[in-house]
Amino acid sequence: MRAMILKKVSDLRKESYPLVPEEIAVPVPGRGEVLIQISVCGVCHTELDEIEGRTPPPSYPVIPGHQVVGRIVATGTDANKFSMNTRVGVAWIFSSCGKCEYCLKGMENLCADFKATGRDANGGYAEYMTVAENFVHPIPAAFKDEEAAPLLCAGAVGYRSLRLTNLNDGDSVGLTGFGASGHLVLKMIKYRYPHSGIYVFARNEGERVFAKELGATWAGDVTDRPPEQLNAIIDTTPAWKPVVEAMRNLKPGGRLVINAIRKENTDKENLLNIEYHTHLWMEKEIKSVANVSLRDVRDFLEMAAEIPIRPDIQTYTLDNANTALVELKQQNIKGAKVLII
Repeated sequence: MRAMILKKVSDLRKESYPLVPEEIAVPVPGRGEVLIQISVCGVCHTELDEIEGRTPPPSYPVIPGHQVVGRIVATGTDANKFSMNTRVGVAWIFSSCGKCEYCLKGMENLCADFKATGRDANGGYAEYMTVAENFVHPIPAAFKDEEAAPLLCAGAVGYRSLRLTNLNDGDSVGLTGFGASGHLVLKMIKYRYPHSGIYVFARNEGERVFAKELGATWAGDVTDRPPEQLNAIIDTTPAWKPVVEAMRNLKPGGRLVINAIRKENTDKENLLNIEYHTHLWMEKEIKSVANVSLRDVRDFLEMAAEIPIRPDIQTYTLDNANTALVELKQQNIKGAKVLII
């Protein structure tokens, strides 16, 4: 099968081809596993973090990709939940122990043995992959394959982030960064909290225009001040400066939810500009997002089908995965990027 493989840490500012195309053997499903013939795979900012060394290191070589959609074409022993040709998806959560206190509470995202698709196990930048049947998700008929892919990560982790804001209808909410996740969260807010104002902070003028086209109340730069202070802000950027700016824009008792795997260290100096009275006083909160649980993915797919949410997408061939990644690094973004396998 064809696959795009990551073999080492690379700096995408200097290297435009971090993934190597190779022909490798089709994997064989083990006990409790299914073999998926992949049709599409979304491209996520987390892949940039993996490639540039900001996540726990993968077991090289590894096939990236964790927004996978395809059909089951074979099963291992004791795998009997799905029939052949069932359309399913695989998200960031590849597996967990299933026995710890977190797994037993449906909080697999906090399991110490959490394994990530495309980092700790081969993912979707390939024609086939294997995964435990308990960690695949049926895809609602409402979506085309390429529409479903971004929902599995950008949508699901956006859904978790929105839940963690504790938002009430009518509360004002900010979105810092407006890529694949941000534009889906905006659509969720308009559906679930129709009376809430939505304020978007983005460095890129194109992203600000896009946000207004989707119905944002206001859009400005990361350092701009919105017309009012906000009840909650979701930050999806890889930098520290937006965190400091967001805390300034929160109302007393407001909550900042940080949806990021890692923060880059290019602007560490911004950490020194925190003023207690301006940024943290008045019982403001910071809440981090750690991965996604199985429930997040399944609940979100169900809600997305009801709305329905249609992600805005740009498509690329598998062979052009490096191009998609470099464009993502350069912030050439409008919606979500998807590889057609």
